[in-house]
Amino acid sequence: MNLPPLSLYIHIPWCLRKCPYCDFNSHAVRGALDEAGYVAALLADLNIEAALAGERELQSIFIGGGTPSLFSPAAIDDLLRGVRERLPWAQDIEITMEANPGAVEAAQFAELRETGVNRLSIGVQSFHAESLRALGRIHGPEEAVRAVELAQAAGFERINLDLMFGLPQASEAQALEDVNIAIGLNTEHLSYYQLTLEPNTLFHHQPPQLPDEETLWSIQQEGQRLLAQAGYQQYEVSAFARPGGRCRHNLNYWRFGDYIGIGAGAHGKLTQGDGNIQRRWKKRHPDDYLCAVAAGNPLQGSRQLSPEDRVVEFMMNALRLSEGVESGLFPATTGLDSERLAGMLDEARGRGLLSKETTRLCATPLGLRFLTNLLEIFEVEKQL
Repeated sequence: MNLPPLSLYIHIPWCLRKCPYCDFNSHAVRGALDEAGYVAALLADLNIEAALAGERELQSIFIGGGTPSLFSPAAIDDLLRGVRERLPWAQDIEITMEANPGAVEAAQFAELRETGVNRLSIGVQSFHAESLRALGRIHGPEEAVRAVELAQAAGFERINLDLMFGLPQASEAQALEDVNIAIGLNTEHLSYYQLTLEPNTLFHHQPPQLPDEETLWSIQQEGQRLLAQAGYQQYEVSAFARPGGRCRHNLNYWRFGDYIGIGAGAHGKLTQGDGNIQRRWKKRHPDDYLCAVAAGNPLQGSRQLSPEDRVVEFMMNALRLSEGVESGLFPATTGLDSERLAGMLDEARGRGLLSKETTRLCATPLGLRFLTNLLEIFEVEKQL
């Protein structure tokens, strides 16, 4: 089988403060960050992973966290230079970095643009002070707007804004005002999603009062209508983009492409020349990760995907896309015969959750709304 496209995910795990809703591998900063030490560890980690990736060019790089923009532009420059020395890049590579609207970080956007980062994902979440306080965010509404303006002035044409709805103590009117303010900032991409109470978070153990289901559905539908009216197409469950603005890195995930993961707790997926597909993940705590890199093996674990795993994981990703994927992508990326899906596809179509179009695997509007129920159909084989 031909190897799928390749991306790189880089995890920088530190934040100024852990937010009560966050279940990502992030850790509050304690003292000065050893940027040079962590960059060296990332590149040592990449040395191991690059040997498994073959001769493929990187199509995209995503630097996430945590708060990667806590690192100086000089450290990011060293990091990206090191990546380029180890792996070939596509000429039009997309390089995204997550950033928070804090004033110190935003002031560095111009320098950051010079490192090669060409796309920013700014964690706004809301433009209302009371909602930001409830979420434990350290920035205010004015800083959020200013961060976007500074990024645009620095030459960033590709910007995503993260925006949440269903927030504690927030009315429907406030939620929709957030959408309108985001639209007015004129970025090419918006991630618009509902706050969920994830396990192992403060909000899960001490749940705040959230809007009821009827209000949440109303906010979601009206927010999506406003975005569509402003020219944003919903191309994934929580992703909206103007023409040409889709996130290539995330599209590679959803189309079951390959990706290397480096950094504390980072996950990766690599297809080998013999068709085996391996999931790989790194030591989670930064201290453990740094010690493991120094010892020559930062890997926490790995596993080969069984045929049943491949069915579930392919569908779990592909069916998030509003347009789905071409049917031929399933055998091309999983190495499995399409006939393996036949009975499950018939059931999903019979229940009105999957489009009857045979050349594409695509959820219906009902299937997107009840995606969990749709995916359960493809998990049956794994449970037998």
